[in-house]
Amino acid sequence: MSRDHLKRLGNPLTTLEKIRNSGGRIGKYDSGRGFPLNDALSILSRDMELKWSHHPCLADQAYSLSSSIYDISFFAINCCFSLVYGKSNGTQPPVTPINHDLYHTSGSLLEEIESLVHRHPDKLSMEKISSKNRGYETETTVVTYCQKRRESDDRSKFRILLSFGQHGRELITTELALRLLSILSEEEFLPNMDRVALNKTLNRLVIKVVPMENWNGRKLVEEGELCERRNGRGVDLNRNWSVDWGKKEKDYDPYEENPGTAPFSEPETQIMRKLSVSFEPHVWVNVHSGMEALFMPYDHKNTTPVGLPSKMMTSMLEVMNHFHLKDRCIIGSGGGSVGYLAHGTATDYMYDIARVPMAFTFEIYGDSEASSKDCFKMFNPIDITTFNRVLNDWSAAFFKMFSIGLEQMDELHSKAVASTFDKWVSIDDYLNGYLMERKNRYGKKVEVLDLGMQEIRTYFRLFLLSSVLLLFMFCSRISKSTRPLVSAMNS
Repeated sequence: MSRDHLKRLGNPLTTLEKIRNSGGRIGKYDSGRGFPLNDALSILSRDMELKWSHHPCLADQAYSLSSSIYDISFFAINCCFSLVYGKSNGTQPPVTPINHDLYHTSGSLLEEIESLVHRHPDKLSMEKISSKNRGYETETTVVTYCQKRRESDDRSKFRILLSFGQHGRELITTELALRLLSILSEEEFLPNMDRVALNKTLNRLVIKVVPMENWNGRKLVEEGELCERRNGRGVDLNRNWSVDWGKKEKDYDPYEENPGTAPFSEPETQIMRKLSVSFEPHVWVNVHSGMEALFMPYDHKNTTPVGLPSKMMTSMLEVMNHFHLKDRCIIGSGGGSVGYLAHGTATDYMYDIARVPMAFTFEIYGDSEASSKDCFKMFNPIDITTFNRVLNDWSAAFFKMFSIGLEQMDELHSKAVASTFDKWVSIDDYLNGYLMERKNRYGKKVEVLDLGMQEIRTYFRLFLLSSVLLLFMFCSRISKSTRPLVSAMNS
């Protein structure tokens, strides 16, 4: 059907949001969405009307026939759904609303974090970063923790970058961000934790927390679009990074996994990329929900990194899983463990391009028994007992990660000092150089160039493709224009 017809009928995806809780859907399992059947049939029948309406003799018949097609098809498909699922549209499972007794709104959560920062200016600082692209704008809050705030720029400290709320529907992740900041500021405490030992660890860390990366998408969820994972203009932020960007698997869902028009087309990913370049973290964690898992690279292929980096990450995750998560979590690469490959993800970029030595994706909760249409229940705990258990267990796991990461850094530093390559090698140079096997440990210009290579390759491929098409069209025209001349010469 033509684009013009679709425009006249309205955007079916907008209609989808209005009727999410009624009618059948065609789409990917984990989206809880798809194209509404009644919209699709309306477009099919009305498309027939539009095509035949300019024939006076056929206009009435076209209307009658298209109406019949809609009625019969809709009845047949609903019967099929009833047979397959054992229920009709009238008996759809209930959709769980947001429990505001447990969860903050986006505004109240960010306000509480801001108040927390104001109460602890000696340890916490906050900045709001805005970015705009083609009329679409976002603002990202970044909170920095350092026990002695004046030392937050000390490059000898172990640097950790944490991102929460990249997908709007995963509210529990932003609640975990607030809990971690409350513990760091000592307004809340973890049970059975040695505070003296913890303070010794925290004294050597700088932690940057992005509590709600996808603020615009979160607002859509709060307005009732409970299955929304994308940003405010329909792009999946965890498909908008440059590593293997734009590649589509067989089960690719263009609605659910829209990667954007180009790598870093979205203001949210632009902000996060700049933050990673300026901060140069040793550890990156992208926090999600939907299942319980501790993932390392890679998402876009069914492998993990080789050598020392993989051993370090695996060792850390196994300890966290056993001591704090009761061995509930899957451990491995995202691409090898989750059941599908994901292209253009943040964690693969952080590891391959930004050269973060330890890059992870944590999935902190999932209800596998929830209906795919009941997104809030699928991605977020709905009772206070589970809610508190998730926040307590994962908070403890994060603080264990802080201490293990520091221990691993000390071990690597001792190896660097003993190295015969240089008399003195800083921990940054060792982690970013030897560990990642860079050709030039000190070449910051080389690193900056590396950051853009994936994007350059993408645009170069598009340029080559367009050049070949233009050359083909040019040759075709030449061959057509020379045929009459050749035939005239032969005659």
